[in-house]
Amino acid sequence: MKHVIGILTRPHSEWASIRDDGQSAIGYYLRYLVWIALLPPLAWYFGATQIGWELNDRVIRLTPASAAQIMSLFYVAILLSIAFLGYMIHWMAKTYDARNDDVAHGIAVAAYMCAPMFLIGLTGLYPLLWLDMLLGTAAAAYTLYLLYIGIPIVYDMSAERGFLFASATVAVGLVLMVALLGATVMLWELGAMPVFTD
Repeated sequence: MKHVIGILTRPHSEWASIRDDGQSAIGYYLRYLVWIALLPPLAWYFGATQIGWELNDRVIRLTPASAAQIMSLFYVAILLSIAFLGYMIHWMAKTYDARNDDVAHGIAVAAYMCAPMFLIGLTGLYPLLWLDMLLGTAAAAYTLYLLYIGIPIVYDMSAERGFLFASATVAVGLVLMVALLGATVMLWELGAMPVFTD
């Protein structure tokens, strides 16, 4: 967790610190990811069951059982997505002649670039659609910024090569998002769909 504030406030020096951290992939999970990945599901569980969304003077909420099931799957999806993206970053590192091309560095890049998205997940405490969209867009933009400056620093390469590497990572991330949407549809068909209160 020690890198979270640094990655948000002084990303260039913090990426260098992450590069030299010497942490294992499992270490990143146990010391950082399993904890920070809890923020969005817990916040959205509370917001979806206690506050709800206003629609035409009607408040829509999820039942606690439905929300618990959906948020548990959300949490697992976050952890698996970071593992997949981290592995793909590691796999592509060889193509771009990167140094430090172990899986731990791939997990580190995937995990810390998503720090703004994890923190913006706290907006789920009070689900207000226009505000969530606005803040989510800002967090997504900062996530991309972190990726584009982080890849060249962590993998010790030129900015030009890092730009290509980061762009390939964005492409993998977009494919991953589409796969998650498909998985969501299949899970809804298998019974993990939202159930609303009356």
